[in-house]
Amino acid sequence: MKLGISSYTCTWAVGMAGHPPPQPLDVMGLLERAHKLGVAVLQICDNLPLDALPAEQLAAMIQQARAWGIDLEVGTRGIDPDHLRRYLALARQCGSPICRVVVDTAASHPPMEEIVATFRALMPEFQEAGVCLAVENHDRFTAREFLGLLESVDHPSLGICLDVANSFGALEGPEVVVKTLAPWAVNLHVKDLMISRLSHNMGFIIEGRPVGSGQLDIPGLVEAVRQAG
Repeated sequence: MKLGISSYTCTWAVGMAGHPPPQPLDVMGLLERAHKLGVAVLQICDNLPLDALPAEQLAAMIQQARAWGIDLEVGTRGIDPDHLRRYLALARQCGSPICRVVVDTAASHPPMEEIVATFRALMPEFQEAGVCLAVENHDRFTAREFLGLLESVDHPSLGICLDVANSFGALEGPEVVVKTLAPWAVNLHVKDLMISRLSHNMGFIIEGRPVGSGQLDIPGLVEAVRQAG
């Protein structure tokens, strides 16, 4: 297991819709940050889309990552087959062992049957390329539904990008998600958080915290994923 950061580690520095920073962090700036932190992996996802990079910038980023000994991972959003094929090509170019994908986009929320059919059709191409499609558990589906997807496709080139915070949106905490999906995990997103009552006691807030300062049992999480293989 290698420690890394992703483009979502630095979400506010990269920029969000309606919240542009004065000087947005680009891929080279993110790579430099990974180098300064001394991490071994950088995952670049849909908030810094690699398919929007000019070819020369992409090549320069890959060359610099290799010089610094940083492994690159690619990520995207949406399951349009041609889009996923573009990211499969990018994964091969970057030497990424996975292509992390979030199923939904702002304009598309495909039913599970469509997701299964799409992934099943693409698996031979991912297997031939030596790339695993890592589906991130997001809040529209429960962990059991993601497990059903994995079991229906039943292919070694399909796994889970295991996220411990997203599934709160499906009323599931880390214990349920890890127990259900850890055996399929090929990537782990560690997001520490704190759940606290609002000042008037009518409701709760789930708030991100720097790693180690929240309620997540990170050593237990990592050990559970290790034990699951």
